Amino acid sequence: MGDPLSERPRVSIIVPAFNEETTIREALERVLAVPVSKEVLVVDDASTDRTAEIAGSFGLPVRVLRQTVNQGKGSAIRLALKEARGEIVAIQDADLEYFPEDLPSLLEPFRDPSVQVVYGTRFRPGRPRMRLANYIANRILAAATNLLFGASVTDEATCYKLFRRELLQSFGLKCRRFEFCPEVTARTLRRGIRIVEVPIRYQPRTAEEGKKITWKDGFQALWTLLRYRFRE
Repeated sequence: MGDPLSERPRVSIIVPAFNEETTIREALERVLAVPVSKEVLVVDDASTDRTAEIAGSFGLPVRVLRQTVNQGKGSAIRLALKEARGEIVAIQDADLEYFPEDLPSLLEPFRDPSVQVVYGTRFRPGRPRMRLANYIANRILAAATNLLFGASVTDEATCYKLFRRELLQSFGLKCRRFEFCPEVTARTLRRGIRIVEVPIRYQPRTAEEGKKITWKDGFQALWTLLRYRFRE
């Protein structure tokens, strides 16, 4: 058997994590159970709990990268992207709002060599269980994306975004926090690349349970879409 680090996995699963000790173990167990050749890149964003310790206990194929200062989800993804070796890159949150068991269906469209980007949509066939304010914010972001770029996406803010690695690395991302989502969406659509959407499941959590995104991030997302539509 060859050296696992020398064998190119089909997918690099990037898991940004900040103070997720209550969910990170189950999240990684479920990710590792996904039947696909993979590497898992956990980026501990300067957690003050046992997140990094728990992630590190898995060994290969989980690799733990650490930020010494908390910088945000976008910075964590950019760090992991430098290390990614898979043909496909997938983003997986550590908070179990999304179901790792949906990853095989998200990878399926990549059998077509022309497919470059796949998003998991929470809004097909209908409205998922989430707070009304969050639902409205998500609908506004999707509508703004479609208006600005002539697209037809239903879920711009989804966590599950999958890219062919070389495409994602070519973007030269600038994001630091949750503006990762609108930045990659805008860069994809500006290049005229089609976003394929696949229905996924969703289990929302509350701020009391550790949800970190806020209404301020929604305004930042809108600004990011506008900025990348009209200028770099």
